[in-house]
Amino acid sequence: MMKKIQEFIQKYHMIQEKDVVVTGVSGGADSVCLLFALLELKQTLDFQIVACHVNHQLRGESADADEAFVRQLCREKGVPLRVFRENVELIAAKRKQSLEEAGRTVRREAFWKVCQEVGGTKIATAHHRNDNAETMLMNLARGSGLKGMRGICPVNEIFIRPLLCLERAEIEQWLAGQRLSFCTDETNDEDAYTRNRIRHKIIPELEKGVNACAVRHICEASVQIQEVWEYLEEQTERAYCDCIRRQEEGILICKEKWEALSAVIQKLLVKKVMERTADSCRDITSVHIEAVQDLLAGQVGRQIDLPYHITARRVYPGVLIRQKKSGKDNTGTKAYKKELCIPGETEIAERRLKVSCRIFRKEADFSFSSIPQKGYTKWFDYAIIKNRLLIRTREPGDRIAIDKKGSTQKLKKYLINEKIPEEKRGTLLFIADGQQVIWIPGMRQSQVYQVTEETKQILEIKITEEKADVRDNSSINI
Repeated sequence: MMKKIQEFIQKYHMIQEKDVVVTGVSGGADSVCLLFALLELKQTLDFQIVACHVNHQLRGESADADEAFVRQLCREKGVPLRVFRENVELIAAKRKQSLEEAGRTVRREAFWKVCQEVGGTKIATAHHRNDNAETMLMNLARGSGLKGMRGICPVNEIFIRPLLCLERAEIEQWLAGQRLSFCTDETNDEDAYTRNRIRHKIIPELEKGVNACAVRHICEASVQIQEVWEYLEEQTERAYCDCIRRQEEGILICKEKWEALSAVIQKLLVKKVMERTADSCRDITSVHIEAVQDLLAGQVGRQIDLPYHITARRVYPGVLIRQKKSGKDNTGTKAYKKELCIPGETEIAERRLKVSCRIFRKEADFSFSSIPQKGYTKWFDYAIIKNRLLIRTREPGDRIAIDKKGSTQKLKKYLINEKIPEEKRGTLLFIADGQQVIWIPGMRQSQVYQVTEETKQILEIKITEEKADVRDNSSINI
């Protein structure tokens, strides 16, 4: 079985030399198997493992026992461990989420935090084939569309799932053969949760009454849909570049070019425009997509309201999608804030900007002369970053380090000293680590976050302007 896992890891290029893999370890059978699989792989591949355990504080003594088990296991195996204790019930109430959703969010936040603390380059979770089959069936029943039917991907950004090649029975059989103990979450036996009902009732019926290999076949379909989705994404991105025109008041879908597209790309393109305008994909459904399609076929002058304060208006060339102005800073300028995808790309639709982030290890032969001197590409010491990075407009309390000793100055004072006009200060975008501005693109980088001799992991941030409708590439509209 270990050979099967290692071949799966190699197939999807999940782990490379020098990676730092933050590994979710709940104490359950799946995560224990994952930890042992990574430890065995570590004997032949040079990478680091850092375990992360989240105590949701939902099961009282049982949850504490799971935490103690994980602590002991990691201690015995010499694996560094970071433990989080979170009141998920309280968090769910505050965020108006279900316990399942809040727990998933809290775990992801914990994983990201550990990545920032230790320079993590990958996050490994113990999802297996049964989890994938359950996810696909749940998404199918909920009407999440083709994207949801992909199920769980082996690799998604820095998240990796090395056990997606195995079914639950294989994992439990291997653990029994190795005489390895693990924790059992008693809530997994309850049918209060949707996933548990699918696990206990629907999948057994499929295996018994339709095909004994139902889980394997569902997962094979998942892989095929992932491949189809990847192709459709590529085609939609091409269509986006061809059919979309960014204007001062919003994004224009050109009717003539849109009509030349296939029906499936038409829908995906409309959805992509709405998502990029809203900076979110939640609550955007087929109903809203069809409404925009109807608008494209309708009379000039019609207008409809969509989620996230978005309006769509039929104009002569097509449909103009725009977001109503809401939050403003104290200068009357529209405030902006968005979390950077690290690693990955973040689009700033209103400015026609793309922010690309990548993390890499500083090699032994590193030369400081290799650090980019361009105004819109900067390298940072990844370990120094304490929070999730945001690209945003200014906020009260913002400061920037002005020397290597860490001496800081109020951002407002710095901008005044740099003779930045008052009307422009509220529109500038900054990269911020909490209240610390680490970079004013095109102007200044905080010296505290710069790459030094002690740096181990480097974060590169590059800002580029989208090609569509760009007339002047001499400067970037930050």
